[in-house]
Amino acid sequence: MSGDQPSQAPTPPAPAERLVEVSGLRKTYGTVQALRGVEFELAPGEVHALLGENGAGKSTLIKVLAGVESSDAGTLKIFGEEKSFRSPAESRAAGLAVVYQELSQVPSLTVAANIFLGREPRTAFGAVKQSEIMSRTKAFLAEYGFPLDPRAVVGDLPFAYRQMTEIAKALMSNVRVLVLDEPTSALSEGEEEVLFDAVRKVTARGVGVIYVTHRLGEVFKLSQRVTVFRDGLRVGTYPTSDMDMKSLVSAIIGPRTMAAEVADAVQGHGPKQDHVQRATGSVPALAMSGVGDQRLRGVDLEVQSGEIMGLAGVIGSGRTEILETVFGLRRPRQGQLQIHGQPFKPAGPVDAIRAGVGLVPEDRHGQGLVMDDSIERNIALPRLKPLTRLGFFSRKGAAERSHAAMKELSIKAQNRKTVVGTLSGGNQQKVVFGKWREPRCELLLLDEPTVGVDVGAREEIYGVIRQAAASGTAVLVVSSDLSELLLLCQRITIVRDGRTIRTIHRDEVDSEEALHHLVHTSSPVTPGVPS
Repeated sequence: MSGDQPSQAPTPPAPAERLVEVSGLRKTYGTVQALRGVEFELAPGEVHALLGENGAGKSTLIKVLAGVESSDAGTLKIFGEEKSFRSPAESRAAGLAVVYQELSQVPSLTVAANIFLGREPRTAFGAVKQSEIMSRTKAFLAEYGFPLDPRAVVGDLPFAYRQMTEIAKALMSNVRVLVLDEPTSALSEGEEEVLFDAVRKVTARGVGVIYVTHRLGEVFKLSQRVTVFRDGLRVGTYPTSDMDMKSLVSAIIGPRTMAAEVADAVQGHGPKQDHVQRATGSVPALAMSGVGDQRLRGVDLEVQSGEIMGLAGVIGSGRTEILETVFGLRRPRQGQLQIHGQPFKPAGPVDAIRAGVGLVPEDRHGQGLVMDDSIERNIALPRLKPLTRLGFFSRKGAAERSHAAMKELSIKAQNRKTVVGTLSGGNQQKVVFGKWREPRCELLLLDEPTVGVDVGAREEIYGVIRQAAASGTAVLVVSSDLSELLLLCQRITIVRDGRTIRTIHRDEVDSEEALHHLVHTSSPVTPGVPS
């Protein structure tokens, strides 16, 4: 058991005591079943943690509660009354407030003005009572211990303080149900404690809090009950005091034997692993030493040719920024990058591509593909030089490259002229991979490579990644799915607060133990570690 667990866990609330009661809720997006008959409930004064891997259904449930989405089936009761919110305004009017990771603020306004935005007190003549807004905000912030100046312009504040402003706005709106979605992703340890104290104060007044997080340490510090979702289903609801870290991790990842899956993955691709072992001690494909900028604060890592290396960490930890730096989208202010032992200072993506670096971004629609163009043109665009002779573009070469990519990657489409916007998510992602197939990349950077694709396409993409590594490409992959990293990677480096803080070797630890360490290390920062 964790020493941070609450001393007592409440018994399940009686029906009359439920602030929120969800029963048999279903939601489908196309062919994807996001919610498959889930159950959930929230009691007054309770912090109820909602956990699950990406795609488990947590965000969809929040959207239904917030009135952003409507369910296809099932019932939602708020304070005992059945509801079907058609808009966020209806949800707010019913006493629910959601604080998302993506903030909705007016940067040019003050903290006080943002908190009262849309519900400003006015005189009989319609004038906004500025002095009342300022005095009420000041008193509220002092009561809850938020270190915010109500006169400060929100756009001038660090992200953590902007997030506090959003939370204060929700608390000041007389909510009965407060939903916090990854509220500590950008907070330091001291700021987290301020938030936790505010949550405890508001629950003492009977407000119920739904707390969504990937930082499992927070669950034991703050919640009384925890519900776990997996693949759109509710795995279970447990008193937090009955759980420890291992049992919670097991509930999240499922009853599968992760160690066996990892072992099978290694045995199925032995030559790749042997290649990495032979390369040990040689010049790495990528080396980063003390790399930092406004977001990164000391990145040290090495990736060998033929290796698949993972980057784990919560949203905002700096994982994506590492990939962007290597691809030339960010310029480091300190430290060194090397590609195969040679200094590497890309002025932009063109330099990175010339050096043999490819990127599969998380947002394939906005950054990875030209959605209204063909498969052939998308595959050709990043590296036109090999297709150009004496200043003339080789249409035959482009056709051959796209045809070979479609065959090798099993891209399901009528032909190479098919517009990528008409393809499924999995096939679109394979087109993004196809851009970097020929010539072979020296280093392939992957940011959430299986996000938004179904299980079958995910397995195919795993095969593409392993094949790239087997051909000698160094692969650096970011994923929020820890079991995915364990299945793919020989080593996993944990990133927190812009730093690389620990590397786990898959063959040195039991995989479930490794997952425990990964999740635990993603919990709030420890004393002595700058934020």
